[in-house]
Amino acid sequence: MNVTVDGADFATWPVSTARKGYRTPLGAYKPYLLERVHYSKLYEYTPMPYSIFFLRGYAVHGTTEIRNLGRAVSHGCVRLSHENARLLFEIVLIHGPQNTTIEIAE
Repeated sequence: MNVTVDGADFATWPVSTARKGYRTPLGAYKPYLLERVHYSKLYEYTPMPYSIFFLRGYAVHGTTEIRNLGRAVSHGCVRLSHENARLLFEIVLIHGPQNTTIEIAE
């Protein structure tokens, strides 16, 4: 994941996206919901810390499975380390969801 803040490169972080049989939607999105603590109702109440929801339940969020970052292992969400998810969440809060774009490309 490449993060740009105020037009300047800020960080590059490893992420996990959808594994075979699932998809991470491509495109540009505005966040519609931010939740510091969220549990997936679809996947056995799996914790999704620092969730930034961008499309029908898809989110960028933290994970405890940091050993899998860089590999396609999710159900479609974009997973980050807990610390990077917290930092991204705070950046979106500071700048406002309306001023944030999440762009997902191949």
